[in-house]
Amino acid sequence: MKFVQPSERAINFWIQNNDVEKLEYALQFGNYKTRKLAAEALEIAGTSSSIPVLINAMNDKVQNVSIAALNALEQLGENDELIKTIVKKRFNWVNQINERKAKYEANKHKKYKIYRWERTSKKSFDRVKEQLKKPIK
Repeated sequence: MKFVQPSERAINFWIQNNDVEKLEYALQFGNYKTRKLAAEALEIAGTSSSIPVLINAMNDKVQNVSIAALNALEQLGENDELIKTIVKKRFNWVNQINERKAKYEANKHKKYKIYRWERTSKKSFDRVKEQLKKPIK
């Protein structure tokens, strides 16, 4: 059975009518675009009852949904120290992922020296050690 995903217009209508239950349902069971829109909508119209759903969405496979849920949690849990701690740690995790990607992109074209050696059955062990220290020409 295939479900029809709500449009951005429907989600905006739910925001205006404070229909939090529908937004939470869309966040749990929608496709990735719907989940992202629902998380952003819960940042605006959400209540404290939306926090458990947002915590589950925080571990979403799609990073944009996870970040939208973190932003909504940060907005809704302003007075809760536990939520502040969770959001802070998760944002650090997201920053580490972004730093790893940037480091990979910066070093993508870097060339490394590869060493060649001969088989040990033909040469003595000391000669092989010397061969390992020399770069390939």
